[in-house]
Amino acid sequence: MTLGRPRLHLRETASTNDRARELAAAGAPHGMLVTAAAQSAGRGRQGRSWSAPPGHALLMSLVLRGVHPLLPLAAAVGVAEAIGADARIKWPNDVLLSGRKVAGILAEGRPQEGWVVLGIGVNVAVRLEDLPPELHATAATLGRSPAGVEPFLESLLGALDGALALPSPELLDAWRARDALRGRAISWAAGSGTADGIDGEGRLVVAFLDGGRTTLDAGEVHLRPDRGDSPPSPV
Repeated sequence: MTLGRPRLHLRETASTNDRARELAAAGAPHGMLVTAAAQSAGRGRQGRSWSAPPGHALLMSLVLRGVHPLLPLAAAVGVAEAIGADARIKWPNDVLLSGRKVAGILAEGRPQEGWVVLGIGVNVAVRLEDLPPELHATAATLGRSPAGVEPFLESLLGALDGALALPSPELLDAWRARDALRGRAISWAAGSGTADGIDGEGRLVVAFLDGGRTTLDAGEVHLRPDRGDSPPSPV
């Protein structure tokens, strides 16, 4: 396994992604891992914060060199595989248990320089009552003890290594097998429709009532509650 070595573990940091970006820019090798027991300014997609009590979540960032064209999807597949058969993926890469978010993924970096930092947060041992009140209805946890964070990290690194090595067709099939949105009504800033899987480039396919279709590259997508779904939840 090439991921996870060398490793820098911090008692607390503002953001593992920020620290890993600094190391990547300074020449850190492929696979270098930054972990932290706590972070004060963790963030997810669209600039949202990532909150977890110290020592109860896996907070990690990997330096990757040679940018995978489907990295966000590969990361989601790896995380879902490590969590288990019940894990589902909400496009592009939120990982869910029972419809609630248990893991978040954020890839950022300088692809033009050949590197990217992959940040992952997983609620391994988080108690939902310890999270901010606004997350109680949307967050999930693996329900393990704090001692389970390190063993989960090892299994996750192996699953990520495997997912990143998959040929694109196999990777896309693995992602589709865990698709949490297919067949569900969704909306975004420019319209609404029904999620209809992903295409060969990992874009979300949306079907319209009139038979037309479109694809989305990224951005805010919400579940629509008019089909009995839960209230809108940002991806």
